Amino acid sequence: MEVKLQIPDAIAERLGAPSGDVSRRALEALALEGYREGALTLFQVSEMLGLSRVEAEDLLGRHQVPLTSIDEAELNREAALFEAAHRNRR
Repeated sequence: MEVKLQIPDAIAERLGAPSGDVSRRALEALALEGYREGALTLFQVSEMLGLSRVEAEDLLGRHQVPLTSIDEAELNREAALFEAAHRNRR
């Protein structure tokens, strides 16, 4: 799905990341908030942003978003998803 935002140039400049990519910053904010609310899993955040598990965890940490507590079954499911995604990228 593609979403377009219209933001005045002056505001976009203020919101820009060091790389100047406001679109990426907006996508990260959406993923972070989705994870914080429990709507997204860590795997979904990583897929959405094209990050590895470690990179996704690092992003959460940089934005003071704690990793959620999940039970063993959910942890195993997430691990299997990451493993399958890693195998598919080879």
